[in-house]
Amino acid sequence: MNAKPAKGPACPICQRPSVQAFRPFCSKRCADVDLQRWFTGAYAVPAVEADDAPAEDDGV
Repeated sequence: MNAKPAKGPACPICQRPSVQAFRPFCSKRCADVDLQRWFTGAYAVPAVEADDAPAEDDGV
């Protein structure tokens, strides 16, 4: 595959120049590494727990 490097930030996995076809990654391998990290929980989106305020209609 003769993919041209894209201008912009480097691949977040290996720091090589990103390729337009796999942007923001440089290759399918780096894209798959990133996906595997999400699946295994290496990456996580922080959650804010809701307050334990009583519901408006709690049956009282």
